Amino acid sequence: MAIELPDDLIALERSAWEEIQAGTLTVDTAEKVQAAITAFAAESGESRLAVETELKKRVRHPELGGDTA
Repeated sequence: MAIELPDDLIALERSAWEEIQAGTLTVDTAEKVQAAITAFAAESGESRLAVETELKKRVRHPELGGDTA
């Protein structure tokens, strides 16, 4: 079963992925994504690794994750 990720977390990861692809990822962006993943994992009771894996799958491989955005 897929983890229900909030739109703001998906948007943060999308921004980071765009920066990665452009070769412009900043430490600030990476830290914001990691902090958001950690916070969501704590709130949801999911493991941080499971949240990060699902998030990256959805953003970087939407054909596998069923991203509808």
